[in-house]
Amino acid sequence: MVATRLHPDEPSDPNDEEKPPGGRSRHASPRQDRPRMDSCSCRRSGRYLQKGVSAEQEDVLSRFLQLIKYVSGSYDSADGFQLLNKAISEHEISKNSHPGISRRLFYLALPPSVYPSVCRMIRLYCTNTSDLGGWTRIVVEKPFGKDLNSAEDLSAQLGELFTEEQLYRIDHYLGKELVQNLLVLRFANRLFLPLWNRDNIDNMQIVFREDFGTEGRGGYFDEYGIIRDIIQNHLLQVLCLVAMEKPVSLKPEHIRDEKVKVLQSVLPIKHEEVVLGQYEGYKDDQTVSDSSNTPTFATVVLHIHNERWEGVPFILKAGKALDNRKAEIRIQFKDVPGDIFKCKKQGRNEFVIRLQPLEAMYMKLTLKKPGLEMSTIQSELDLSYGLRYQDVKIPEAYERLILDTIRGDQQHFVRRDELKVAWQIFTPLLHSIDNGELKPIAYKPGSRGPEEADELLARAGYVQTHGYIWIPPTLE
Repeated sequence: MVATRLHPDEPSDPNDEEKPPGGRSRHASPRQDRPRMDSCSCRRSGRYLQKGVSAEQEDVLSRFLQLIKYVSGSYDSADGFQLLNKAISEHEISKNSHPGISRRLFYLALPPSVYPSVCRMIRLYCTNTSDLGGWTRIVVEKPFGKDLNSAEDLSAQLGELFTEEQLYRIDHYLGKELVQNLLVLRFANRLFLPLWNRDNIDNMQIVFREDFGTEGRGGYFDEYGIIRDIIQNHLLQVLCLVAMEKPVSLKPEHIRDEKVKVLQSVLPIKHEEVVLGQYEGYKDDQTVSDSSNTPTFATVVLHIHNERWEGVPFILKAGKALDNRKAEIRIQFKDVPGDIFKCKKQGRNEFVIRLQPLEAMYMKLTLKKPGLEMSTIQSELDLSYGLRYQDVKIPEAYERLILDTIRGDQQHFVRRDELKVAWQIFTPLLHSIDNGELKPIAYKPGSRGPEEADELLARAGYVQTHGYIWIPPTLE
């Protein structure tokens, strides 16, 4: 394994610098801020991972750290990449690997603005010299651009250097256990096949909530906002999986074809179906402008114009500094016609898929309340992973996705045409926010967000359940 640190001698654009806690640029010159690092000091810095691990795990971690080699260089300098190629080649020779059969995976945890220059250097100096079964693959992190034009420009530059089969646009939400379960849940269970449509579902929410603010990342976050950071990628990818049609097979391209089709069916976003918020105190961060119009909260209603979903609102909601932390899919079914039990006021049936924390799926049902009277109460059928799969270690999202890149499986990665359509959906709204046409509403940290967001949900048809709280089951 070769770990690389790539840094510019002088950042080409100061706006590209991401500010970590403390406000110092993550990409500042190491000569100014910290001593030069080498492989030994890199391994020592990884020792913090040993805290709290067992003796067996500590031994595995120690052996892993010995595999790390650190190479320092600039983003656009041939010298650094030639050194990197030399280090990789020496490692391959030590493993009896021959030219053309080696497998090289480059993970770019870098600002998107430097992807083209870094990929150009990799293409020139670090790829396999011949193809005898080996490969070179590039993993790039979001954000993939800031709008449609910048994303297309970035895709075009990378596309000139590497094929689509070599590029892996990673979105860690696609590696989450319950997100990966969505296709199985929908298409392997007869129970859901006749229910999963506009005849039975009234509305669907995809929700991301954090109970903390930007926590020192204000400078970075202020450049992107909650829609670019969460909704346009993470939540939209979940929408694809809950709304797409059944693919021809489980081949990655067949699945991604269906995701593109459903995105192409999304109607333009209406401003009256958007609520933006910004928590009080957000601008206290010294890296955030006093005149910032960046939303830290957004609720957006999408409509899919096809036979399955016509008339069903898809509500995407994300926010920071709210009253709790969770990510979930909430599918609310229509009212029962001819309600003889007069139980409509208790709430509708809902199928909730809790993505994090406390992974679970539960179905909210109306049942007879135990006792002598014929009265009703809301309860649930519950599959909580922590209880049902006690002896199973659920892999981290990045664990799965990095393994997929090694296997060459692109099912859980974003294809170029899929990325383009996603930006087509949100770019007009984002430009309206950037131009100041839409303003965020102030909300208190620790609240549910702006009250206007709940009003929008009600207009979209969502009926809130009162008096019912899902309690994760325990062994006690």
